[in-house]
Amino acid sequence: MPAQRQTIRQQIAESLTGTLLSAHQLAGMLGIREREVEEHLTHIVKTVARDRTKQFVIDPASCIGCGYVFRGRTKLTTPSRCPTCKSEGVSPPRFGIQTRS
Repeated sequence: MPAQRQTIRQQIAESLTGTLLSAHQLAGMLGIREREVEEHLTHIVKTVARDRTKQFVIDPASCIGCGYVFRGRTKLTTPSRCPTCKSEGVSPPRFGIQTRS
């Protein structure tokens, strides 16, 4: 009997375990569109929240120009511009899954 293949969400969750990666990096690793990764991430956040042994972590996006950090942002996408200096140079958020201690 052949081994079962992992779903895209399982592959994303496995890739995020113990590290921080952006949606762009995940898309490149898995050969899918960045928007597709972002859609899957919303479901992965809910799945990880039900597991008391794991925690979904977000390293928030930040402005490359002035250093503004997008704390408390609920969307998992990269902001289009900085609200402080209006620069469009924004580093994307990075995501990870950590084991709770």
